[in-house]
Amino acid sequence: MSITSAIVLFAVIWFMVFLIIIPIRLKTQGDVGQIVPGTHAGSPEVHNLKKKAWITTFVSIALWIVIAGIIFSGWITVRDLDFFNRMGPAPEFGDTSG
Repeated sequence: MSITSAIVLFAVIWFMVFLIIIPIRLKTQGDVGQIVPGTHAGSPEVHNLKKKAWITTFVSIALWIVIAGIIFSGWITVRDLDFFNRMGPAPEFGDTSG
């Protein structure tokens, strides 16, 4: 895995975790009872985005370490995910044919 792939993997994990964490403990204007005219009752009143972003970062780092460790160890490879055998047989070690 190159450095670019590692960064992209972290970014994907971060945004997926962030989208899961955003609605947790979200207080809407309807929940609080103070609806600002012209806004929806489901608009957030208290969102705590900074705290949720930090939580997301820590969870994402932990998940990235696990997933990157699996990729680096070779425990799961691309060929393991080739369910329809489109990649063909794996080349033998030392095989120089194209």
